[in-house]
Amino acid sequence: MDALLYSPTSMAKRPCPSQTPRPQPPLNQMDHTDHLLEAFLALTDSPSSIDLSFDRLLDSRASSDVDQTLLINRALRLGTALLGAANRSARKRASKHNSLAWALPPDLTIKVFSMLDTQSLCYAAATCSLFNKCARDPSCYANIDLTTVVPKVNNAVVSTMIHRAGKALRSLKLGVVPGPTVSPGSCQPLVYTIRNSVDVSNFSWNDKRSRQGKESLTLTRSCLSPLVADNAAPGSLLRRLHLYNIERMDNTSLCGALSACPSLLDLEIVGLHVELRQTLMSVSANCHLIERLFFESSKTGRDDSLKSPTCIDLVNNCPHLTSLALRGFKLQDHKVRILVKGFRKLRYIDFSTSYSITGGFLRNLGSSVGGNLLEVLILRDCMHLKEVEVARFLTAVLAGDFKCLKHLDISNKEGLASEGDWYNRCYNSRVIPIKQVLAERPEMCLLAEFPTEGSFVDIDQMIDSMQDIEVFLPSQLSSHTSDASMFLSSSESSYNSDQGSGNEDGRDASYVIYEESSDEVDFLML
Repeated sequence: MDALLYSPTSMAKRPCPSQTPRPQPPLNQMDHTDHLLEAFLALTDSPSSIDLSFDRLLDSRASSDVDQTLLINRALRLGTALLGAANRSARKRASKHNSLAWALPPDLTIKVFSMLDTQSLCYAAATCSLFNKCARDPSCYANIDLTTVVPKVNNAVVSTMIHRAGKALRSLKLGVVPGPTVSPGSCQPLVYTIRNSVDVSNFSWNDKRSRQGKESLTLTRSCLSPLVADNAAPGSLLRRLHLYNIERMDNTSLCGALSACPSLLDLEIVGLHVELRQTLMSVSANCHLIERLFFESSKTGRDDSLKSPTCIDLVNNCPHLTSLALRGFKLQDHKVRILVKGFRKLRYIDFSTSYSITGGFLRNLGSSVGGNLLEVLILRDCMHLKEVEVARFLTAVLAGDFKCLKHLDISNKEGLASEGDWYNRCYNSRVIPIKQVLAERPEMCLLAEFPTEGSFVDIDQMIDSMQDIEVFLPSQLSSHTSDASMFLSSSESSYNSDQGSGNEDGRDASYVIYEESSDEVDFLML
C-alpha cells in the first residue's frame, strides 16, 4: 500500500480533450502499476484495517502537516481514479453482455426501435451503449411525438431529434395537449395556455426563478426552424405536422416552416396565435398534396381574416383535401360554401364554435359534387346556426340527399337561433324532423343536444360574452338582423335551386359587418 501511494507512476494524469491520443507508458512501468494494483485489490475488504493502515502511514511517513495534506489528497485522487476506472469497466462489461445476450441483430433492433413512441425510444437509448447506438439511427426518429400535458420540451430537444431524423422525418407533433382525456380531433376544445397548466404545484408566476424555469421548457417560434435547415432536407418528405398551443408561434415562423414541407398531407394547428388567412395562403402555395386540415382558433370568434379569394385559391391548389376543420373562427356562409362545394373529395367537415355561420351554405349541397361524398358534418355550438336551416337540411336528408352521411352533430348548449332574431333561442323545436331522420337513416349517428324546453338562458350573459368577441353598434346589429332576414325570405321559396353558384359574394356582401381583423392587437396585449 505504501508503494502504491508514493509511486509516481501510480497516478494517471487526467487527459485533456484537445490532446492527441495519450501515449502508452513503457512496458516496465505498466507491469509495475499492474502489480501494485493487483496487490491493492488483494487486500481484505475490512474498512477498519484500511483505516488503521492509512493512519499509521500518516504518522510514520508524513513528518509535517503539509506532507499529511499532500498524502491525503493523493489518496483521494487515486481513489477517484480507481472508482472511475471500475465504473467504466462495469459499463463496458454490461454493454458486451447485452450485445451477446440480446438476440436481435442491430438492423432488427433498429426496426423495433423505429416502432416505439418518442418517450420510450429515449428510455431505451439510456439503457446501454448498444441500445444508444441503435437508437441514433434516423429511421427511429421518423415519427416524432413530443406532445405533453404540461410544458416539458424546449427548442433544443426538438432540434436534436429533427437533425437525427434528417430526410427520414415523416411525422412531427409538438406542443401541449390540455389533458389525457382530450384527444386531437374530438369535439372538446384543445386550446390551452401555459398559465392554466394542470400542473401548478410549487410554481408561481410571481416568482422570477420559478417563471424562468417554466419558460425554459416552453417552445418558441424558432422550434420549427430545423425543418428549413440543410436546404429544407428535414421537411422535404414530412407528411404530418401537428402543433398544439405553442403560444409564441407567429405567422412568419409557421409559414416559413410550411414552405419547407411540400409533401405535407396532414396539418393540425390548435391554439396558435396565427391568422387564418395567412396560414391558408401558405398552405395553398406550398402544400398542394394536403388531404387533412384541422385548424382551431386560439380566440373563438375574433379571427375574421378569411377572404373569398383565399378560399378559391385553396380549392384550386389543394384538390386532394378530404377532411376540413375550421373551429372557432368567424366564417360567413358564402365563404364556407366556396370551400365545401369546391373540394370534390371532401368527406369530413367540422365548423364547431364558428361564429356567423347560419347554415345557409348547406342549401342544395347534398346533390352537388361537393357534398355527395360527405360522411361527417359537425356544427356544434355555432352561435348563429338557425333552426330553419337545420330543418331544411334534415328535410333534404329525408328526401335522399347526403346518402353517405354517417355522423351529424348540430348540438348547441345555448339552443339554435330563431328565424327572425338570433337572440331568440330555440331549445326543442318541432320543425326539426330528428325522429323521422333517425327512423329513415338508422345507421346515421345524429347528435342534437339542446337545453331542455323551457330552460332559462341568460341573454345578458350571452351579450357580455359577445362583447368580448367584438363590439356591436345598435345600427350595425339591426342591419345584421334585417340583412339575415331578407336573405332568408328571398331564398326560402327556392331552396331546391342552387343559391350559391353565381353571385353569392355580391349578395352576401352586406352580411359581413367587419372585414378587418383585430388579432394583432389582441396578441400584443397578451
